[in-house]
Amino acid sequence: MKKSLSHTDYQLLKTEISKLLQAGRVQAGRTVNTILVQTYWQIGRHIVEFEQGGEVKSEYGTNLLDRLSKDLSLEFGKGFSRSNLFQIRNLYLNFPKIQTLSGQLSLSHYCEILKSNNELEISFYTRQYEKENWSVRELKRQMKSMLFHRLAWSKDKEEVLGRIQLQPPFVSQYQLYLP
Repeated sequence: MKKSLSHTDYQLLKTEISKLLQAGRVQAGRTVNTILVQTYWQIGRHIVEFEQGGEVKSEYGTNLLDRLSKDLSLEFGKGFSRSNLFQIRNLYLNFPKIQTLSGQLSLSHYCEILKSNNELEISFYTRQYEKENWSVRELKRQMKSMLFHRLAWSKDKEEVLGRIQLQPPFVSQYQLYLP
């Protein structure tokens, strides 16, 4: 004899299935993002190696990025503007070891973080993103508000972190580097 499913039992089943689907979608999105960032890093590596042609430094003034942008855009569509290729190249130059890339950050996050020329600041924002899971908009806001610099110059780093609603565990990691 079949047991009839109550409305409450059905709702629980549906809720559990919904949670599984949402978690699977998030995991799939993260996996795709990780693969894309690694692919862009590889593209950046190929560009740099081609530019350098075995030399220690690359020869600037060539139209490589312009030409590549046109050809890749024709073949693959949007996403390969000269400025995007420059940012992809910059990703490789700033993270020369693929193992140092975070699987959590998107290329858009990296592009924002790499607007800084300070290695410690780049590392700070990369780690903070990993801890706080900021959107690109929030990352821009934190960088524009000069969070790194405010924290670096603050005598009471924990107070600064409290004002921005961040947790203080990373303070100890950076206190050796901050004035």
